[in-house]
This record gives sequence, C-alpha cells and structure tokens, in this order.
Amino acid sequence: MQNIKQSYIDSAIKTINFEITGLESLFSIFDDNYAEAVNLILSCKGRVIISGMGKSGHVANKIAATFASTGTPSFFIHPGEASHGDLGMIAAQDVVILLSNSGETKELRDIIFYCKRFTIPIIGIVRRAESELAKNSTIALVLPEAPEANNINAPTTSTTMMIALGDALAVSLMEAKNFNSHNFGIFHPGGKLGSAFVRVKEVMRKGSHIPMVYQDTKMPQVLLEMTSKHLGCTAVLNNDDMLIGIITDGDLRRHIADNFLSASAIDIMTKNPATINQEMLAVEAVALLNKRSITSLFVVDKQKIVGILHIHDCLKAGVV
Repeated sequence: MQNIKQSYIDSAIKTINFEITGLESLFSIFDDNYAEAVNLILSCKGRVIISGMGKSGHVANKIAATFASTGTPSFFIHPGEASHGDLGMIAAQDVVILLSNSGETKELRDIIFYCKRFTIPIIGIVRRAESELAKNSTIALVLPEAPEANNINAPTTSTTMMIALGDALAVSLMEAKNFNSHNFGIFHPGGKLGSAFVRVKEVMRKGSHIPMVYQDTKMPQVLLEMTSKHLGCTAVLNNDDMLIGIITDGDLRRHIADNFLSASAIDIMTKNPATINQEMLAVEAVALLNKRSITSLFVVDKQKIVGILHIHDCLKAGVV
C-alpha cells in the first residue's frame, strides 16, 4: 500500500515538473510579437472576443473572464454556437483571440473566415507555427514545444501554458491602462473581492448623521446630541469648525460629578482623537478600530469633519 501511495506522489511531482518546464519555456515568447499583440488589444475600440474548442475553450473562457474583470471588455464565444448565429456578436471594431493546440481545429474555421471577410484582427495562441490558425492570424503567439505531462498527450502542460500566457496579457494590459484596486473593486462589487476595495467614503455617515457639538456646548446639549445620533460619541469642534476632541460614553462615566451638567464639552472631551481620511480602504479603517478597541472614527479633510465611520457600517457592507 505504501508503494502505491508513493507512486501517486511521484506521479503528481512529475506532472508539476513537466508543467514548470513548460511555463519556463514561455519566457522565449515575450518579444516584439507579444508587445504588438498587447498594442493591438489596447487599440481595440470594441471588445476582445475569445474562442477555442474543448480544453482550449475552457482556457479561453477563463482568459475572457480575467480580461473583463481587469478593465478589458471581453467575452467568450463557443465556436460551435458561432457557426449557428453567434458570429453576429463579433463586430468590426473588435479583436478576436483564438486558442488551439494544433492550430487545425475545424470548429474555428468559420470564425477565421468571418474575421477575414470583415477585416477583424485575429491573435492566435497556438502550438504549431505552420498551422492554419497561425498562418491566418494577424499576430500569432506560438507556444514553445513542451511535452504534455502524460504519455497519451492529453492537454496538461499546453493548457497550463495557455492560461499563463492569458494572465500575462491581462497584467500587461492592466499596467498599460493604470488599472488599480479601485477600478478592480468596481468590477467586483460582491463578495470578498468587492469588500476588500470599498473605501471609507462609500460607507461612512455624512451630514446630519454626524454627531457634533462646539467646545462651549453645555453637557445637557452634548448628551442630547449623543443620544439622538445613537453612536455613543460626538465630535467637539472649535469656533473655526475644526475637530479638536471627542466625547464618548467612557468620557461621560469618567467625569460624572456634582457639577457635571454645568461643564462644557471642552472640559470633558478627549483631545486629538484618531481620525481617518475618506479615501482610505474600509478594511484599513476596521484594522485601526480593532487596534484601538473603539467603534467609531471621524473622517476628516484638513481637520474638518466630512463623516463618521462606525464598525456596524463596515459590517453591513461586508467589510470585516
């Protein structure tokens, strides 16, 4: 039994080693031809249409999804469906990327002929430079020769190389477009990806929802402001509307005395409270809240309050 288990492990290691070798061979493909392919996509005024058959089709679908989520409008067309009406989804201003291991995939021929007819540029990702696809491509990205990780030539190393090349194209395009985390968050509004890029200004409370009093406000009015805003705190401003302090429930408990109600906000407040700016990622603000064991942070711009962020606002937005 131990020998059988070891054979499984040896097989897995051998597979990964084959694929590592294939990936390392890709370095030779990054030349002027690759740069021209990136420029062709960057100059595209329409969308990038990606297609392939079988395993290449699954890879093409993944590349299209990666492009679309990183700032390059793109979608996948199944070559079989393309021959039965979906060719109409390809427009004159588009760029088409076709994937094929052999370059002779008959299901891609209708797409190739259509693109030729309407002068739509084709980027071919293929293993054989002398193939039909390579010869009919505007730009052919020919994968280096690398053996599959099995003795029946089932697509393994080749599909891994295609995926990696698609990722390389996506990242090159992202960097050329200065696509950043904010842009990425727009395309990923749901789930962890979206919440990771939510900024403070998107979840903070603004306007009349911000608890604020002036430094000479007497404590009865301070208590009323804190109670009405339901956040357990209030900002304290000077006469120039600048933030100078904060009063929390804890400050109230620490200063309760016989003359408490006759005191002013400046007498009770904690000076120089922690603040954040509205462009900060909400996850960073949550980390600060946790580090200081507090529930709210005032959001300021040049020491003037523009909002308040409460931990509950972050939780509602899925930011944890």
